[in-house]
Amino acid sequence: MVRFFYLLLVLFFVSSCMKGQRVDLIVHNAVIHSMDENLTMYEAMAIKDGKIVELGPERQILNKYSSDDSYDAGGRDIYPGLTDAHVHLLLGAKQRMGVDLSQCKSFSQLLMDVEMYQQRKPSKVIVGHGWNESLWRNNELLTNDELNKLFPKTPVCLFRNDSHTALVNDALLNLAGITSETVVVGGEVVKIDGKPTGIVTDAALELIKAKLPNYSLEELKEKVIEIQNELLMYGVTNVHDAGLEASEVKMYQQLIDDDRFKLNLYGMLLPTTENIQFAKKNKVFEYKNLTIRSFKIFVDGALGSRGAYLKAPYSDNLSTNGYPTITKEKLDEMVRLCMSIGYQLNAHAIGDAAVKLVLDAYQPIHRLNPDHRWRIEHAQVIDKEDLPLFLEYGVIPSVQPIQGVSDYGFAEQRLGSERLKTAYAYHSLLKTTGVLLIGSDFPIEDFDPFKALYAACVRKNEREQPAGGFAISESISLDDFLRGVTTWSAIGSFQESKLGSLEVGKEATFAIFEREITVPKNFIKNFSIATYINGEKVYSIE
Repeated sequence: MVRFFYLLLVLFFVSSCMKGQRVDLIVHNAVIHSMDENLTMYEAMAIKDGKIVELGPERQILNKYSSDDSYDAGGRDIYPGLTDAHVHLLLGAKQRMGVDLSQCKSFSQLLMDVEMYQQRKPSKVIVGHGWNESLWRNNELLTNDELNKLFPKTPVCLFRNDSHTALVNDALLNLAGITSETVVVGGEVVKIDGKPTGIVTDAALELIKAKLPNYSLEELKEKVIEIQNELLMYGVTNVHDAGLEASEVKMYQQLIDDDRFKLNLYGMLLPTTENIQFAKKNKVFEYKNLTIRSFKIFVDGALGSRGAYLKAPYSDNLSTNGYPTITKEKLDEMVRLCMSIGYQLNAHAIGDAAVKLVLDAYQPIHRLNPDHRWRIEHAQVIDKEDLPLFLEYGVIPSVQPIQGVSDYGFAEQRLGSERLKTAYAYHSLLKTTGVLLIGSDFPIEDFDPFKALYAACVRKNEREQPAGGFAISESISLDDFLRGVTTWSAIGSFQESKLGSLEVGKEATFAIFEREITVPKNFIKNFSIATYINGEKVYSIE
């Protein structure tokens, strides 16, 4: 009997040893794309306390570790959680509370949609978003004559999809105090024969925005969570929010405290007085999954509305080069501020003159700090002579591939064939700098990362347009696209020690995808079937 119990005891200890080290989660039967320097792939990984303990062959991981929670991936692809390196979550939230004009195919449809919206949901001030006249047969900028007939007394503000232009009616112009005499530096009140047409751009929009309704904090919170859940569905776990107010930082903190906001958020502050005081006081600010260590500035407007600042006149309007939306003195002031507090400066620059303005401002910094990692957001039009300066000055380009296939209908009209050769030049930028951050510019564009992949690698939109691809020589490879939404975006936000790749000691933040991620011959949808952040399942189709 004693011998029998002894054997049972031995078997118990042997069994315990075979179970191996306890962890919180084992993921196996997978194709794990680590996105490390060598693009190593694994079959399984063990996770404890939100960090990756080990990756390796399935048998090795299953024999070495035990867990009450394991996930059989069914042979599917696993990647680090994807990053959208340029979004505007709060702008997206606000847009979802107004008239959606993104599907309008004509000005007539726009008017009808606004009229129907007002009938369904009467508002004291009507706000809409998303129209894009370049998709219409008659794609010239609009006037508000018809809008005035429909809404003679109710103020109406309809933002173009780039958010740098709005069509407003006379009721709102009057409310904002805009007249034929109004002149705004860094923006425009477009006029015909001295009379405002209703088209208002860039800095002039601030006069309009001051008269628009404020949404409640609770309304905004709900829409932000709605957007977050859609991003998680695509395997997006990290976002760089390009332009925050101090009040919005507080809102994110509240959502995090309520355990509702799960995304890793890297925030760029707008250069307001309150935000500058916040940055000087807090320096690099980290609050759980929220990091603030950069400022976002606007150097020009958008190409579609001819607000992008070009070195030479627009090919379809020789009377204008666009305009800068910031003075050189203010730009230099922001450079000095960011240097003094250890912040990154991320500059919106679309036209080649705006890009050069930013490069010149960044130039002295590289000598003082070669690892400053300052960014140019968009970098849509670049003079070929300025392209090498990105590398020389250590400037990181942050681009949105989907904008190339969104703008192709008017880009050559605005720029001409010669300037177009170095516009939306993602391959050239990557070849020059060795790094490329990739984002969507949501809600200006769709945040679906697979539409961005198709735009970057095939240079077409999801409708297979344009037929031959837009400036196809500037396409990038699948591996480089994936680096752009993982490792490079982590580097571009100083987070490479914890995010961007699946390696031992890093956060277990990853997505398991329904389909293999490839460059398809025709656009095909893809989704995450399960998304994890710090080892916690935050989304699942189950």
